[in-house]
Amino acid sequence: MSQTKAGPIKVSPTKAGPARRPRARRRALNAAAVLFCVLWAFPVYWMVDTAFKPYGDILSTTPRFLPYPFTLANFSDAVHKSGFLTDLANSAVVTCAVVLLSIALAFFAAVALSRFRFLGRRGFLIAVLVVQMVPQPALLIPIFLSLKSADLLNNLVGLVLTYVAMVLPFTIWTLRGFLHGIPVELEEAAMLDGAGRMTIIRSVLLPLVMPGIIATSVFAFITAWNDYLFAYVLMKDQSHYTLPVWLVSFSTSTGTDYGGLIAASTLFALPVVVFFMLIQRRLVAGMTAGAVKD
Repeated sequence: MSQTKAGPIKVSPTKAGPARRPRARRRALNAAAVLFCVLWAFPVYWMVDTAFKPYGDILSTTPRFLPYPFTLANFSDAVHKSGFLTDLANSAVVTCAVVLLSIALAFFAAVALSRFRFLGRRGFLIAVLVVQMVPQPALLIPIFLSLKSADLLNNLVGLVLTYVAMVLPFTIWTLRGFLHGIPVELEEAAMLDGAGRMTIIRSVLLPLVMPGIIATSVFAFITAWNDYLFAYVLMKDQSHYTLPVWLVSFSTSTGTDYGGLIAASTLFALPVVVFFMLIQRRLVAGMTAGAVKD
């Protein structure tokens, strides 16, 4: 009878240990992300929760995390507050004008900077970065004097021009990054087909850079909608105030209407949330597509 010699049995190393490490790390990162989101969203939740509370519960030292019983009296006080509709219309007009004007100017400026070579191009790009780094409150007095000499104080046109000047450096630089990601060969092919420069801009560049336009429009919208300092200093007539200035009217020498103020703040934040929800998909695509290297 023949005998076979069996060699030593080799046991393959288990992969459970190395496989658990990435999984545990992933869970830890997910838990940290969830904790960060909760901490970030809690002030917003507390604002909305407080807006539905009765006035006595708002001033209570015992926290209540659910608005029960809830009331709409705070929102009624905010809506019927003097100047609400007028300031809402002013904010809507100014914000829409700033978004449209700044995006149009920034788009054509970005096309010129990314597609043409001219004297002073590098210097202009450096100037755009320098202006972007200057703190906005430091520009308050120069802008005030400039608008005063141009007879644009206490005028919504002057406020629109001020906001456009504030957001243009960022929008130009961002849209320039998007345009750098579009191959020049597409424009050359359109030229071979007989398309002119304006046709190429309208039919080729504009649709491709639309995610970038949407991404930068969010910045312009938030800047114009949330600003208080310039609107308060440049506007002297109360009929020209915007909603951020209107919010201050809830604090007077006799006290602060916290219920109306928090409800008004909730209403004030709604347009930004709605605007973001409408364009969030294109915003994410735009922010990732614009991260190109010059």
